[in-house]
Amino acid sequence: MKLAALQMQAVCGDTETNLARIEDAARQAAANGADMLVAPELAVIGYGAGEAFRHYACETNGQIPERLGAIARENGIAIVAGFAERAADAIYNSALLTDGRGTTAVYRKSHLYGDYERTWFKPDFPSSEIMSVNGINLGMLICYDVEFPENVRRLAQAGADLIVVPTALPRGHSGTLIAEHMIRVRAFENQVFVAYINHCGADDTFAYAGLSRIAAPDGTLLAEAPAEGEKLLFATIRPQDFARSRAENTYLADLVRN
Repeated sequence: MKLAALQMQAVCGDTETNLARIEDAARQAAANGADMLVAPELAVIGYGAGEAFRHYACETNGQIPERLGAIARENGIAIVAGFAERAADAIYNSALLTDGRGTTAVYRKSHLYGDYERTWFKPDFPSSEIMSVNGINLGMLICYDVEFPENVRRLAQAGADLIVVPTALPRGHSGTLIAEHMIRVRAFENQVFVAYINHCGADDTFAYAGLSRIAAPDGTLLAEAPAEGEKLLFATIRPQDFARSRAENTYLADLVRN
C-alpha cells in the first residue's frame, strides 16, 4: 500500500473549505499512486470549532460522510478523515474510513483530552475493529488515544498492520516529545506501522505542533512533516520489509497472559 497523509491547516467552522482541501489532496495523492489518504482529527470542521460542533455534527449517512465517500470514489482512493459525528443525542469525535465503494468504518475517540473535548463530545468504548484496505489490516485511533499504550497493543493483538491516528497535537514540549519519540516507540513495541497525522498553524483557540509522522515497525520514520506549514506525506506500507524486525522483537508472541 502507498499511503498519503495530509498535514493541514483547517478553517474552523468552514466545512466547504476543508473538504475542498481534502479533495485537492486526494487528487494529488491519487496522481502519485497512493491507495489511501489520511487527514487530521476533526479535519472537516476544525478542531477548535467549539460551538460549531453542534451545528455541523452529522450522522454517518449524512452529507459530510457522503461527500468524503464521493471524493474517495472519484479519485479511486480510500480516505480517513476526522469529523464530528451525531448519534442519537450525543456528539462524538470520530474518524471515517471510506473508499466510496462500500468499505466504510467509523471510529469514535475513546479517551477525551481535557475540559474542551469533554464539553463537546461523548467518549465511546475502545474499539478493536480491523479493516482490510489493499491487503493491509488497518486499525484507527484518534490523538490522545495513542498515548495509552494499551490502545495500540489491543489493535496489534487484533491483527493490525497499520494504525492510523488523526490528531490535533498542540505546540509545546509535550507535543514535540509525543511526535518525535512516542510514536516511534508505539510502532516498535507493537511491530506495526503508525501514521500520526496532525494539524498545523493556529486557530482562535489552539496552536498546533505539526510534526506529522509515519513510523515503521522497526521504529524508523518513513515520512515526516515540519512543525510549520501544510505537507502531503507519502510512505509505502510493506509489512514483509520488516520481517527481520518482527523476528527479533517478538513482543506480541512473548506477552504474558494471565
